[in-house]
Amino acid sequence: MAGGLFANEFRVDAPAPGEIMRRRARSHVGFLAGSGFVLLVVLLAVFAPWVSPSDPFTQDLDARLLDPIWGKGGDWAHPLGTDSLGRDYLTRILFGARISLTIGFGAAIISGVVGSTIGIVGGYFGGRVDAFVMYLINVKLALPGILIALSLVSVFGGSLVALIAILGFLFWDRFAVVTRSVTQQVRGQEFVAAAEAVGASHARIVTREILPNVMSHIIVIASLEMAIAILVEAVLSFLGLGIQPPTPSWGLLISEGRNFMFFKPWLITLPGLALFFLVIAINLMGDGIRDITVPEGRAR
Repeated sequence: MAGGLFANEFRVDAPAPGEIMRRRARSHVGFLAGSGFVLLVVLLAVFAPWVSPSDPFTQDLDARLLDPIWGKGGDWAHPLGTDSLGRDYLTRILFGARISLTIGFGAAIISGVVGSTIGIVGGYFGGRVDAFVMYLINVKLALPGILIALSLVSVFGGSLVALIAILGFLFWDRFAVVTRSVTQQVRGQEFVAAAEAVGASHARIVTREILPNVMSHIIVIASLEMAIAILVEAVLSFLGLGIQPPTPSWGLLISEGRNFMFFKPWLITLPGLALFFLVIAINLMGDGIRDITVPEGRAR
């Protein structure tokens, strides 16, 4: 392919683009920290049944509201204490990570496919097609996403599948805006004109010439959308419209702990910190991917 992200760095004695990205990744502190924390959370979520000390649904009213190990009466049998029903809090947080990551990944994939398809089609074909795409984007941008999510969840329920579908089809506009703009820039490049001159079909040009050049932008936007989806799910669960008890969710854990926030503040603090650090890590990872893949990368 004639076009590439690193054309301005490609000299006779210059390393290959893949090596350039690897060097940037190894020296980018934000990317390493963010991706490392995200990987840790993913591993803990995947292996939660083997890492957690007990079952997330097992109740023990005799052991309710036990303090974490650093508190008075803390016990290593429950390192992060127990909730109001005596369920191990570390186990609940680990299994709650599964919910957050599943919804984040699922919503980002759906919104990425929908938004990127719309944006690339509009940017590539232009004319009336692009005008219709811009109309769809403007309509979507005018709609309050959170309020619509609240309405749809109240109608279709707060199951895991429903939340992924609702959030995925609600937050595609950023993908469409970015991919449309980048596609318009790539559309005028010489390698696209060369592909058209040899008789390549529209599908081949889009998949072989356009898509590889917008993929890095899609990945960056996907990281942002994943973080937003995780936060929105937490908000919905906190309001009682998202994941329903007894299934553990970080937003639900915060909601359940608010009645004890003045006596057992760690019931809110622990899932809140987990949510905070995961969202920050995802954004650091996305920002690092942007710095690593752009030609004038700012990796340090």
